[in-house]
This record gives sequence, C-alpha cells and structure tokens, in this order.
Amino acid sequence: MLFISRYPTNVKSGGAAQHQVLELTGQVSYSEGTVSHYVVGDIHGCLAELTHLLDALPLKAEDKLIFLGDYIDRGPDSKEVVSYLLERQDRANQEMIFLKGNHEDMLMAYLGLQGKHGDMFLFNGGWATLASYGITGRNSDPNALLSRMPDSHLEFFKRLNIYHIIEPFLCVHGGIHPSKPLNEQIEEEMLWIRDEFIWNSHRLPYTVLFGHTPLQEVLFQLPYKIGLDTGLVYGNTLSCLETTEKVLYQITKGTKPVQRRSVKGRWEKLESTPVP
Repeated sequence: MLFISRYPTNVKSGGAAQHQVLELTGQVSYSEGTVSHYVVGDIHGCLAELTHLLDALPLKAEDKLIFLGDYIDRGPDSKEVVSYLLERQDRANQEMIFLKGNHEDMLMAYLGLQGKHGDMFLFNGGWATLASYGITGRNSDPNALLSRMPDSHLEFFKRLNIYHIIEPFLCVHGGIHPSKPLNEQIEEEMLWIRDEFIWNSHRLPYTVLFGHTPLQEVLFQLPYKIGLDTGLVYGNTLSCLETTEKVLYQITKGTKPVQRRSVKGRWEKLESTPVP
C-alpha cells in the first residue's frame, strides 16, 4: 500500500509550475525579524527533491529547520541525504533539528545499537540504504555497513532527538499516544504509532506535527494534528510547513519547481468555529 488513503485528507496539491518558479496560492507575508520554523516531512533517500525544496525556502539567519525523521531507506540516496544534511548544518546560519524516524530506529537495531525491530530493516527499504553505502549483492552482514559508514553518519543517527516542541506545536515522527501525558509517552510509540493516534483526538496542549504515515495530501486535523508525510519516495510530494505564517511548501517527485501556498485559513476557520 503506497498511501493510507482511508485517512481523511483535505489539502489539494498545487498545479504545475515552471523551473524554479514558486507558485503562490493565498496571501503569504513575512514579518522582518520574525523567527520562522520550517518542519520537513519524510525524505527516504530522495536527495534531489530535498535540495530543491530547501534551496527554495526564504530562510533568514534566525530561522530553524526541523526534520521529522526517515532520512533513509527505499530511495536511492540515503548516504547522500545524510551527507548533504551534515554539510548544510556546517555551513548554514539556521539551526537544524533532526528527529529520529522508525527507519533510523530499525537501522540502529540492525547495527546492534540502541533501537528496535532490526530484523525488519532490510525488508523495509534497508537494501537501498546498503546500496547507497556501496554494499552490493545481498550482503546482509551489519559489519559490512558499519565498515563503510562514516563516523559522522553514525554519530548523526545516534544523536537524533525523539521530539521537539515549538509552542504550540510538538514535532515527532510517528505521533503520540492520545491518552497519555507527555511525561508518560514512550519512544517506541512516538516512532511507530499510527491508527490509535490518527483516528483519535488527544489531551496534550499541542498541535502534533508528524510524519511516518504516507498520505496523498497533507492531513489537517486541527487543533490536534497535522500529517506531513506525503509519500515522496512513492512518487508523490515532499512537504514542509512553515509554522509562523502558516505556509506550505511542496515539491513533486522528479521535478524541480517548489509550490507554496498559505494555509493560514485552516487556523482562521478553526478560530471562527463556535465553541459548543
């Protein structure tokens, strides 16, 4: 199953654009001096679209980039994605915050390090990750990957955060258990949860920005959650939400133009809804 289409979605994809032209739908404005937070969905080894997207963002020095995890597996450029992010972190002015995805969790377990479900790594796109590190054939020995992985990459995977809060948003890969307070959430659920989170409201005082579950369109279930995994590796789009001015940026697999549109109306509609 490429997309879990039974989940409610209600954001339409933008139309085609010319090379490097940002097509704007809805009014988008930026206040000078305002810190913007850009939250990026699942990448899965798709380097070209990631670079085009980040290059198109109107970043200021004080802005922050938050990545929701799943940098690797399935796509062809897992190693190159990690190298690019580390290089960009070294030269960029913006703070970059990297969260752990369930695919990084499987990778770490596969390597004999702290993680879960390492036995599922190769069968969930891990062979593509091995190939990106130059491991050919069907060599499933974890030591082969360890011997080829740069130390900086291993440290990157070890240091990934589980969640990040930018009031009033909580960024996490999979989601949260809807009936637990934040201090009772467990790492495995925050990386792997799906139906129980998506189909229910929750008690936390945050709108949860999450990836993990690939959807054809961004999922808006305000005020509870926004799903930003729009299935790039399956031929759909890579999505990024700017949370201050409420702007959605998207790039379609195999293309260069980045679409942007204001989604502020989602919040305005919520604010105008009478409280029962």
